[in-house]
Amino acid sequence: MAKLFTPLKIKEVEFKNRIFVSPMCQYSSVGGLPTDWHIVHLGSRAVGGAGLVMTEATAVTPEGRISPDDTGIWSDDHKIAFQNITRFIRGQGAVAGIQLGHAGRKASTIPPWEGRGYAGKERGGWPTEAPSALAFDNLPVPREMNKEDIDGIIDAFADAARRSLSAGFQVIELHMAHGYLMHQFLSPLSNQRTDEYGGSLENRMRMPLEVTKAVRNVWPDDLPLFVRISATDWVDGGWDLIQSISLSSELKKIGVDLIDCSSGGLVPGVNIPVGPGYQTEFSEEIRKQVGILTGAVGMITDSAQAEHILTTEQSDVILMARQFLRDPYWPLHAAKELGVDVEWPRQYARAKQ
Repeated sequence: MAKLFTPLKIKEVEFKNRIFVSPMCQYSSVGGLPTDWHIVHLGSRAVGGAGLVMTEATAVTPEGRISPDDTGIWSDDHKIAFQNITRFIRGQGAVAGIQLGHAGRKASTIPPWEGRGYAGKERGGWPTEAPSALAFDNLPVPREMNKEDIDGIIDAFADAARRSLSAGFQVIELHMAHGYLMHQFLSPLSNQRTDEYGGSLENRMRMPLEVTKAVRNVWPDDLPLFVRISATDWVDGGWDLIQSISLSSELKKIGVDLIDCSSGGLVPGVNIPVGPGYQTEFSEEIRKQVGILTGAVGMITDSAQAEHILTTEQSDVILMARQFLRDPYWPLHAAKELGVDVEWPRQYARAKQ
């Protein structure tokens, strides 16, 4: 059988294949609550045969949202709103995952179809916070977080993990990539603190590792914990693959099961060599150096390419975003292309041949 459709068991959760739906911002929430759009968007990918269906970056506090229209899980109302979604995903034989995050200095922005930039008070926006008082691009300068702020965010991640379990999620992914809060702590370009959370690599990793420990302590031992990283800032003097390997080693010690290897997002206007599979070298190197499961993501669009990444041991799973926007049923089509007979939803079975 094609490796892409070989089941994978992590802890006590079995994924029917290695095709994972990557988190994708939808900017379609109200007060952080998922809406009908989310059950259709996420549910369609479950019907389409994905092994894991993961939510968009879901904020652990109201101020952690990327935009006022992003999902959150900072209250029991949010937990309850996600239960129908996870029930449907799991009913289709997929695993339900949630990505937990905090946007830091990149929070309170307007949705892309409204333009680019800061969402002011009139648009439901708020002042932002970050490791250092350094602005991202043309966004406002954030307030530098103090120790009490950091402790509060760590507690918020743990509370969000508890709610995620009650909501029916089976996988948590912590968002440490794309220039959001935990990435801001990691990179020396955005973290210029002089206390125990800044300076050395050990200090810059401290807050993300404390978050991970807090989540792992409340997340059941038999359920997987993933982390998405930006393996490089693509800028000299910034976060890079060597530091990512060190971080991944520490995350493994805490009990992280898989590193989802993306890149960039911290610095605007960077020249990134985007092309098919341009980030697989990161997942391959971390997998080899750390001895941990990894996921490849970025410009992966066809079944032969995905199969090649897995069979050449560049990663253990494939995460896809835009291709799933183009084709929610990509796994069903990929199975046919690779000569694998997979079960279709019985409601759609008459169209299989």
